Amino acid sequence: MATIRIPTPLRKYTQGQEEVQVAGGTVHAVIEALETSYPGIRERICDESGKVRRFVNVFVGDEDIRFLENLQTPVAERDEVSIIPAIAGG
Repeated sequence: MATIRIPTPLRKYTQGQEEVQVAGGTVHAVIEALETSYPGIRERICDESGKVRRFVNVFVGDEDIRFLENLQTPVAERDEVSIIPAIAGG
């Protein structure tokens, strides 16, 4: 199972856990597995069309999925997937 790093704002969906493990061969499958285990989390990561929200970054290892295959990016059993909300300020 892949390890998913959960950002602080989404930990209310994972009972406060900063890391969870789910199975999935792609980022899309991982997000679906997260939603099954932690209902409500998907809508915070993906928009209505199913794409990763503009201000959410998803990494497999150290690679941003936007520069790979987006939601079809492969996820190996021992990969770490990080969900990182963008931070804005001035």
